[in-house]
Parts: sequence; structure tokens; C-alpha cells
Amino acid sequence: MIKDGLNKCARKCMSTKTACIESSCRHFIDYPKEYNCVLVTVYENGNLTLREVAERIGVSFARIKQIESKALAKLKKSDLAL
Repeated sequence: MIKDGLNKCARKCMSTKTACIESSCRHFIDYPKEYNCVLVTVYENGNLTLREVAERIGVSFARIKQIESKALAKLKKSDLAL
């Protein structure tokens, strides 16, 4: 088993150099340049800034910041935070 953070679908897209068409996949992002896969995006680019995330999914930086704040608040409430 390869430990690169990619699943079978992401590896297939990268090896065939074709964008994923599985829009129901939880890792799907409408960004054909990186095979429509969040896993491939992170694998190829490392961590992204909030501005880069906003650009890739076509929303404002402010909206991404709102989503981040909500997610962090939920984590803090759920005892999953460090």
C-alpha cells in the first residue's frame, strides 16, 4: 500500500492525466487543472492559503474565512481540538 495520501481514484486520474468525473466524490472540486480532486491539489501543491482555496472553488476570501471560523468553532465544541 502506497502512503502518499492519495486514494485509488486520485492515482488513476494522475496516471491517465484525465480529470475525474465522479462529482459525487467527497474529494471532488471543479478544478480540471488538478484533475478535479482536492487530494491531487494538496499532493501537488502542499498546503494552500485561504486565498488560493477561494480562487480554486470560485468564492470570496471572506466566505472561506467564514467557513474556517465555523469549522474551528465546531471542533472546539466537540473536544476534537488539540
